[in-house]
Amino acid sequence: MTAGTYTSSPHQLAQASSTLRPWRSRPATPYAPATAPHPERRATGRPAPDAIIVAPASYNTINKLAHGTADTYALDLLSENLGRGTLIVILPFVNSALAARRPFRRALQELRAEGVRILFGPGDWEPHSPGSGSARFDSFPWSLALREVQRHTSPTIKPTL
Repeated sequence: MTAGTYTSSPHQLAQASSTLRPWRSRPATPYAPATAPHPERRATGRPAPDAIIVAPASYNTINKLAHGTADTYALDLLSENLGRGTLIVILPFVNSALAARRPFRRALQELRAEGVRILFGPGDWEPHSPGSGSARFDSFPWSLALREVQRHTSPTIKPTL
């Protein structure tokens, strides 16, 4: 497991490695010097993230997170960090048929009510038509999520990879 990627199996690593990227304003390893110790350290000795970007977020991930389902290590960490007040930015990648479903709309509402920043809809990122996702993946707006994190955190925060 690398710093910045949370997973519990090789299969989930393939799915989550580009999805979960914790942001830290402090060193990512316990060996790097810090001006002041972080108040919370995980069992690994690394500090808790200042922010987490979930992108591209699937229909399933968004619904599970909203409903409190933590059946993977990645969802467990997202749920825990949401409860801790960590900034979480979600950039969904779903088609318009899935985005039109009531469970999805409710999930977005519930997550926003908990303080999750969801970059989805007019002015952010619009759903694609069913069957056209692969054609739009190259234009996925990664920078939107990065700007949102930087807007709400210290400008010196750099992503850990």
